[in-house]
Amino acid sequence: MGSVLPTSKVLSFHEAAKLVAARASRLAQCKPSVERVELARASGRVLAEVLSADSDQPPFARSTRDGFACRADEAASRRLRPVAGSTRAGEAPARTLPRGAVWEIMTGAPIPRGADAVIMLEHVEASGTPSARTIRLLPQRAIRNGENIVARGAQARKGDALLPVGTTIGAAQIALAASCGCVELKVFVRPRVAILATGDELVPIKSKPGPGQIRNSSNAMLAAMVAAAGGEPWLLPIARDTAKSLDAALARAATADLLIITGGVSAGKFDLVEPALARAGARFHFTGVRIQPGKPVVFAELGRRAHTVQSRSGTTCCFGLPGNPVSSAVTFLLFGVPVLAAIGGRRELGPRFALARLVEDVKAKPGLTRFLPAACTFSDLVPQVELVPWEGSGDLAAMARANCFLVVPEESDHLHAGDIARILLV
Repeated sequence: MGSVLPTSKVLSFHEAAKLVAARASRLAQCKPSVERVELARASGRVLAEVLSADSDQPPFARSTRDGFACRADEAASRRLRPVAGSTRAGEAPARTLPRGAVWEIMTGAPIPRGADAVIMLEHVEASGTPSARTIRLLPQRAIRNGENIVARGAQARKGDALLPVGTTIGAAQIALAASCGCVELKVFVRPRVAILATGDELVPIKSKPGPGQIRNSSNAMLAAMVAAAGGEPWLLPIARDTAKSLDAALARAATADLLIITGGVSAGKFDLVEPALARAGARFHFTGVRIQPGKPVVFAELGRRAHTVQSRSGTTCCFGLPGNPVSSAVTFLLFGVPVLAAIGGRRELGPRFALARLVEDVKAKPGLTRFLPAACTFSDLVPQVELVPWEGSGDLAAMARANCFLVVPEESDHLHAGDIARILLV
């Protein structure tokens, strides 16, 4: 296919984010392949079928406190009441609660028939012998029907949908699935994400850089970010700044579900990624976004060449990210993560933003939406955020000290200490 260079299309951040979100929503309609995994290995995966309750939850009315099961209409008075029996968690009451009596009960134990409330152990005065105990309510008060009891089926009824398709599975979801008797879960296959670093200056991590060379840190960083976002990273060999090397790399990546390229997307003499994508027949959505860092970011789609997780979508999305690692991280979080979430079957597409109070004044030139490395602390009622000193988009040490990026809107030149600001979560 002939090479047709794209017309420069630089968008605002909001325009680019809206475009990516719309494309991600369409991609999300093409569900990926499915596999089964053991429950203990399901963390981080995406649920491919509705999780339904296999029984009422809880399966019996149970006590939420150590205390005494009673009839609420009898328990308000302070007169002595005999203890008719005792039940601990894992046991079933031997008989119905007699009239005028109470039943000793432990947290999690089933409520005896006839009882409709539980008096906390701390709210009674006990007397008598172990074989003939009595209790008195202290102080006298009304007992509410259902007090300290979770009714059978209060959390879910048998057959109720508990988790929808597209739920990201974590510890809480695993616990819920275990309570339903699931030993394995049906999940979506992880999308295969090809990661291609370009540049004559790059050497493998294990190599000692020569004059003018640097180690290929972006590949390792993006592999970790892809895995955290639910993808299966596929690290390709470094592509050199030649048309032949880039064309071969793109051909090799044709079976990927998503392609991430770093470097070679600016306007320099050896920035050859856009021409290579054009030769491969790419359709370009944008060739830049008014953000810092990360302005020279490319979003394109390539025709599908082989069966993949997302074969029904017909194309492979491709992002050309700036070569500097902070720029690569920001642009992947903003644009790559939503697309990866969509082709992975996730309900929530991202990116993830939050609000925090600024610790210091922040000055910036208007005209670009800025994403500045920052540290957010959550020790107060309101999260606090402050900038991390950094020396530009190649400052890996600064990025390693940051846990978020402070967002400075395109039209702003100043944010004040005490302002509630938006942050991009890592």
